[in-house]
Amino acid sequence: MRFNPVFPALVTATVLTALLSGCQQEDATAPAAQPPQVGVVTLQPQAFTLTSELPGRTSAYRIAEVRPQVNGIILKRLFTEGREVKAGQQLYQIDPSTYAATLKSAQASLQSSKSLADRYKLLVDEQAVSRQEFDEAQAKRLQAEAVVQSAQIDLRYTKVLAPISGRIGRSAITEGALVSNGQSSAMAVIQQLDPIYVDVTQSSLAMLKLRRELASGQLQKAGENAARVKLILEDGSEYAELGQLEFAEVSVDEGTGSVTLRAVFPNPNHDLLPGMFVHAQLQAGVNREAILAPQQGVTRDLKGQPTALVVGQDNKVELRELKADRTVGNQWLINQGLYSGDRLITEGLQFIKPGDQVRVSEASNVQVDNPTLATAAVKTDGQGE
Repeated sequence: MRFNPVFPALVTATVLTALLSGCQQEDATAPAAQPPQVGVVTLQPQAFTLTSELPGRTSAYRIAEVRPQVNGIILKRLFTEGREVKAGQQLYQIDPSTYAATLKSAQASLQSSKSLADRYKLLVDEQAVSRQEFDEAQAKRLQAEAVVQSAQIDLRYTKVLAPISGRIGRSAITEGALVSNGQSSAMAVIQQLDPIYVDVTQSSLAMLKLRRELASGQLQKAGENAARVKLILEDGSEYAELGQLEFAEVSVDEGTGSVTLRAVFPNPNHDLLPGMFVHAQLQAGVNREAILAPQQGVTRDLKGQPTALVVGQDNKVELRELKADRTVGNQWLINQGLYSGDRLITEGLQFIKPGDQVRVSEASNVQVDNPTLATAAVKTDGQGE
C-alpha cells in the first residue's frame, strides 16, 4: 500500500479549525469583566467642639511672707512646719520685755500730761494761766497719747501673727535668733492652696486664628461652657474638679510670643501643689456643620498633601485634595475638599484609581468614636499650633 503524505496535513488542518472554532464560541459566551467593588461612607455634617489643650503651671491663690515688724530675739515658734494655719494665729513670740517697759513709761507720761492739762483747763477759765500755756499742755497730752499708742503697737507686734490662712512652709529661723524690722528674708511663707491658680500660655498666632474663625462664622462661641476648664495632670490623669477661666493677660510676652491665661480650680484635698506642670483644656468654639472623615479614607501623596477618593457621578472615582489640620478621635476634621453627601471610599482603595467606574456598598471597616458630638483637643506648647 502506498503512503499518501497529503492525508496527515488534511487531518491536522481539520483539527486546528475545530479548536479555533471552539475558542471563539467560548469567548462569545464569556461574561464581561465586573467593575471593582468599594466600600463608602456618606459624609454628613455634625457638631464639633474645638478644645485647646494648653501647657501651664499651678500657683498659690495667695502668698504671704511672714516678716517681723519690730526688733528682738525670738523666744518661741508656735506652729508646726507644713501644717495649716489660720489668719490671726500666733506664729512666733519676740521678746516683749523692752516694749512692755516702754509702754509703761509712755503710760506714766500720758497720765502726767493728762493731769496737767486738766488743771490748766480749770485755771484758764479763771485767767490764772494764759491760753497759750493751756494749749501747750493739751498738745503735750496728745503727744503722750500718741506715744502710748505707738508703744502698744510695738508690744503687739512682738506676737508675730499669720496674715492669711493657708499652709505654712519651713521656718527660716529658730528660737534665739535676732530679727529686725524691715529685714529682707522672710521668717516663713504661707500659701493658700484652696482654691489654686493655673496659669497657661497660648500662642498669639493660635489666638488670632481662633478669633478669625469666630468672626467668620466657622466656629460659634461655646456659650456658658466657654469659661469652664478641665485639667490634665502630669501623669496623664484628669483632675476631678472643673475650673473657671479668670482672665487673659493684656499683653504678649516678647520672648515667647504667647499670652498668659489664668484659671482658678477648687483644691479641697490639696492634690494640686504650686509649681506642678499641667495641661488645661479650654473650649474654644463650636462648629455646627463640621465635616469629619474616617482616617481610613484619607491618605497623603508624595508631597504630604492629604487626599481622598470619592465616588462621583456615574459611579466614577474622583480624587480630592484636602485641607485637614487636626484629628478628632479616629477621624479627620476636614476644612476643605469634602462636603456633605460625598461618598468617601474607605475600602478597596488598592484596586482603584481616579476615573475608574466602581460598584458601591456601605463600608464595613469604619467605626466612629462619637458620631453625634465630636470634640477635638489641640495640644500646643505655647509657641504655636
